[in-house]
Amino acid sequence: SRLAARGLAPGTAARRLSALRQFYGFLRDEGLRNDDPSAVIDSPRRARPLPKVLDQEAVGRLLEAARETPGSEGVRLVALVELLYATGLRVSELVGLPMSAISGDLSVLVVRGKGAKQRMVPVGIPATEALAAYLERRSHFLRPGAESPWLFPSRSAAGHLTRRRFGQLLKGLATAVGLAPRQVSPHVLRHAFASHLLANGADLRSVQLMLGHADISTTQIYTHVLNERLTAVVRNHHPLGVG
Repeated sequence: SRLAARGLAPGTAARRLSALRQFYGFLRDEGLRNDDPSAVIDSPRRARPLPKVLDQEAVGRLLEAARETPGSEGVRLVALVELLYATGLRVSELVGLPMSAISGDLSVLVVRGKGAKQRMVPVGIPATEALAAYLERRSHFLRPGAESPWLFPSRSAAGHLTRRRFGQLLKGLATAVGLAPRQVSPHVLRHAFASHLLANGADLRSVQLMLGHADISTTQIYTHVLNERLTAVVRNHHPLGVG
């Protein structure tokens, strides 16, 4: 309680409690005490860190910068960013999509996620159009006459675009639009997908299914992000909250 009153983080208090427990364990093992007073002290509850989220305007700027990237590389980059923002896939799921994951009209992806569980994720019109444009250029990323089972093939050891390379491409877009590179990553766009859906009225269960979360409590973290934003809106704009 005293550590909390001093404003120390729960993690710091937990480390100090751990040291005390080890110390009293040592005293008991050495026969210097026959009890452990630290055993009845509850560990401080650590707050779960809130996900970093880009607002819709920032995502729009990233997409615009991707569209300005020339050639086949630009077409692929637009497809990647549009798909990630439209579906909220994990980056490993996105870069590792097989060709068999896409439906005939490109409106649905069949994704194999954690634990080899499959889920169907709808794809919006902008992402569908970006994917169709990319498929016309996909052969550019293959050796002449070569075939590949991957939607985003490359010459990497894995045979498809790597997570690292996609992360680098995103940070390049961030720099181009004046965002700090550390603010932008594939996972941040996944967070943006979920938060923006909820902000625009989607229900939590639907977002859970699209993200592939086994437990809805994992998805609920995004409601905390929205709650913080709503609190800020009231604080900054409500006539009784200003001042």
